[in-house]
Amino acid sequence: MSKNQIIAAIDIGTAKIVAIVGTRDEKGNVSVLGYGEAPSRGVIRGSVQNVGDVSAAISQAVRNCQNVSGVVLKNVFVGIAGQNIRTIVTSHTKFIDKSFISQVDIDHLTQEVYNLNTETGEEVIHVIPQSYTVDGSDVGLNVVGCPGKSLGGTFYVVIGRANAVQKIRQAIEMAGLKVLKIVLQSIASGDAVLTDDDKEVGTLVADIGAGTTDVAIYQDMLLRDISVIPFGGNSITDDIKSACQILSRKAETLKIQHASAIPEAQFDKTLVVLNNAAGRSDKEVSLADIAAITNARMDEIVAGIANVLNESKYGDKISQIAITGGGSRLKNLFTLVKYRLGRDVQQAKPRNISADSYPKLFNVEYSTAVGLLVKGIEYMENYNERLKNIENKPEDNKEDNPKPSQDGKETKGDDKKKKKSDKKTGLMSWLSTKFKDFFSEDEETSKL
Repeated sequence: MSKNQIIAAIDIGTAKIVAIVGTRDEKGNVSVLGYGEAPSRGVIRGSVQNVGDVSAAISQAVRNCQNVSGVVLKNVFVGIAGQNIRTIVTSHTKFIDKSFISQVDIDHLTQEVYNLNTETGEEVIHVIPQSYTVDGSDVGLNVVGCPGKSLGGTFYVVIGRANAVQKIRQAIEMAGLKVLKIVLQSIASGDAVLTDDDKEVGTLVADIGAGTTDVAIYQDMLLRDISVIPFGGNSITDDIKSACQILSRKAETLKIQHASAIPEAQFDKTLVVLNNAAGRSDKEVSLADIAAITNARMDEIVAGIANVLNESKYGDKISQIAITGGGSRLKNLFTLVKYRLGRDVQQAKPRNISADSYPKLFNVEYSTAVGLLVKGIEYMENYNERLKNIENKPEDNKEDNPKPSQDGKETKGDDKKKKKSDKKTGLMSWLSTKFKDFFSEDEETSKL
């Protein structure tokens, strides 16, 4: 990635929308240049419902970000919630017309998987390699340079609902921005809060947001499984509101100040007085009741996490649970999770940004936003590296100084060169289609 290249991302959440910009600094760290947020409107359980409302909230968050950072946002990476996707595992093979496997061959293979025939109303969002084979033999992931004529791969493919994707794009474009790539939020959260050691040893990440709980499983440095549980922090608020017959804002305050994932003995004798408007009697609420309501809902969420572990073939290899998102602040949550799941549990905060970034962004509520920025920077670095490798790749001249034939037509050697050039152009065209119009800069302000 060029020294001054700046990346922007938008996190469209149920409770808030965050715009964030950053770059890779001279030390190689991801440095946040600024961020802005706005209350979310038009989003239900992580899904865009009212495009106009969401677009207005995005515009507000973007203005706040631009005022802080001095960067004008233009092109952005944006997250998509887990309930709008499905996943498959597929294998694909292609023949290679040279002696050794190159990165270009891997890119072509990946491109073909992206072009899979999906069901009507769907599109491929991520293609994540799990392993490669050369001439039928397993070679893991380190395949470049292996001799062979056949390259195969097993891929974990994330497929999104076209309608959900379209609504996200519409909301972004109505705000005057352009989508570079849509990234699954659970992948972004994992990249924000986990170290390479966490991903290698086997870790389940549960991001408890306002609308949903996104789950991702990592093992041996690879993303292995993703899932979504259709409950989050707002579910607890709604339960308290309904059971106690109080306003949503009072239920939210009760949850933040007094809710607990596990009831405690002293709760039985503790009452909280809710002040009502003039002319109406104050209301008393038992902390024991609040804890019972909260425990029931959290039991359901933890049971969902247990189900993900039980159904994944990597579940028995997971040694620890990392919990992030605003819902991870709930009192006694880690005790409940450890008791139910029998794994070590930790609260996971964003860590993959430089220490001089905005302190607030190291809170669990910003894991997805930070992860989208980190993922965006990595995507751009990979894109630039691919282009560099293609442009600098020397021609394979097996015939020295090929000459045109007597009738002026190309010789066989020239025809081979032309085919190589066509392949090179084809891949560059595909890469440009995937990541075009990334950024422009003027003398005063970097634009994304």
